[in-house]
Amino acid sequence: MTSTATTIDAAIEALTEGAVRWAATPLAERGLLLRQVHDLTARHAQDWVDIAVDIKGLPKDSPLVGEEWVSGPYPVITGTGALIESLAALDAGRSPLDGFEITAAPGDRSAVHVLPHGIFDRLLLNGFTAEVWTKPGIGAETVRARAGSGARTPARDSGVAVVLGAGNIFSIPPLDLLYQLIADNRVVALKLNPITDPLLPVFERIFAPLIERGFLRILTGGAEVGTALVNHPDVTSVHMTGSSNTHDAIVFGPGAEGARRRAANTPLLAKPITSELGGVSPTIVLPGQWSEADLRFQAEHLATQRLHNNGYNCVASQVAIVSADWPQKEKFLAELRAAFDRAPERPAYYPGSENRVANARKEYPRAQRVGPNNDRTLVLGISPSKDEPALREEYFSPVFGVTELPGTGPEFLRAAVDVSNEEFVGTLGVNIIAHPKTLRQLGAALDKAIADLRYGTVAINAWTGVGYLTARASWGAFPGHTLDDVQSGIGVVHNALLIDDPERTVVRGPFRPAPRSITRGEFTLAPKPPWFVTNRTAATTGRLLAYFSAAPGWSKLPAIFASALRG
Repeated sequence: MTSTATTIDAAIEALTEGAVRWAATPLAERGLLLRQVHDLTARHAQDWVDIAVDIKGLPKDSPLVGEEWVSGPYPVITGTGALIESLAALDAGRSPLDGFEITAAPGDRSAVHVLPHGIFDRLLLNGFTAEVWTKPGIGAETVRARAGSGARTPARDSGVAVVLGAGNIFSIPPLDLLYQLIADNRVVALKLNPITDPLLPVFERIFAPLIERGFLRILTGGAEVGTALVNHPDVTSVHMTGSSNTHDAIVFGPGAEGARRRAANTPLLAKPITSELGGVSPTIVLPGQWSEADLRFQAEHLATQRLHNNGYNCVASQVAIVSADWPQKEKFLAELRAAFDRAPERPAYYPGSENRVANARKEYPRAQRVGPNNDRTLVLGISPSKDEPALREEYFSPVFGVTELPGTGPEFLRAAVDVSNEEFVGTLGVNIIAHPKTLRQLGAALDKAIADLRYGTVAINAWTGVGYLTARASWGAFPGHTLDDVQSGIGVVHNALLIDDPERTVVRGPFRPAPRSITRGEFTLAPKPPWFVTNRTAATTGRLLAYFSAAPGWSKLPAIFASALRG
């Protein structure tokens, strides 16, 4: 049932009272509430996935159901578990970063090593690592001392936050509301995207401990409900996930008058707003000498970066940057098209998808129609210029482009970094794919490239989506955006270690899956990841991983490994 003015007022009134109680709730008790949410997420995970599959129109026996396990209950289970540990550390007078390695990173930054954390991470995500880099000039001791965010001053009443939930990845609203509660010390009015309304009963059961105490209210409805919530006089802050157009309408108002206000930087919204807004994400493919198996696997990797959730991801790769001088370029592009063709078909469930695909094909008449039903679009020969629609419009659909730059080695990488920084709209995530030998040859040039890329997550031989799934990593745009030029947003979420000054997350993964990685000298045990759209056992592996994360145990590992290796 759509929320009304009466229910909105009642919700905010209850939350205003709840904010006082939240400020009086000790850290240990907050941890117990999170433990209940953690356990309830596992208990209702199957119901969550069943409803998600219905929303997205997926066949119940499709391997793609694994996406709903891995991007639904799984990150909420791991996220609450990590937050519980951080609160326990603070309650004991320790830093949440105690026990985590912190090393120097390029540009006078500090790098907090957040993945792997513990033996199970080392086994289940073997070959994958993640670091959170701080802003320049912040040393390790300062990072440890500042960690905790709002949980360091839990008695402070920070008021009521409105969270405008996303409609594409169903763990986004839960993770966003948890961050407001723990990191920002605010109670939450969560407004669901209408796409996710069928999940309301499940979310109400999962978050019942917070709802019953007056720390959370979940509301439904369209833009009019969101507008009423955002502008309610007793709401103190706003967080949203969506498009920059929606952000600007909230902050400056709609239409021509809103555009004038944005140009003059005179916001209508008189309260702070944080946001995660997506953008156009590039993938830099560094030339090297690849085997036929490498070409095929990395083509599937790139197709996954676009086709996961049918392209309805804020961090879906949209344009690959390849070397025009790479001798294997044509072979790779042929494998890329084949990967787009053989990925399983799926419905275009997200509103406006067909129109966005049609617009892309109109902008690029020579685009190739690919996929089982020719409903995917591959655009070759894109100019590396911000005037190109593919570099400035987030298509949010199964449309993928390729642009070429001259050169090889460090000069190609340098040019690709410059194009990524200067020509692409948005700063949420960037991927780099390269043969291990190429990475070794680049040496310090690679470190400099990672430091120079102005993106909130940088992934090397991994998809930036791994950063989203890593509970202790920060997630958000590169810092420094302003209300009138918001790009991919302002602020971070997830960040379960409550790191005070995160600048970016850096993810690394294996170039080849096991067992081929072992025979080729990488010595990593990770098979084809379960988030690959071509993974045949993703549904089973995703379900097993979610339940394992809820209650880890050695006896559960053999089934996970057996399923993963068959993928």
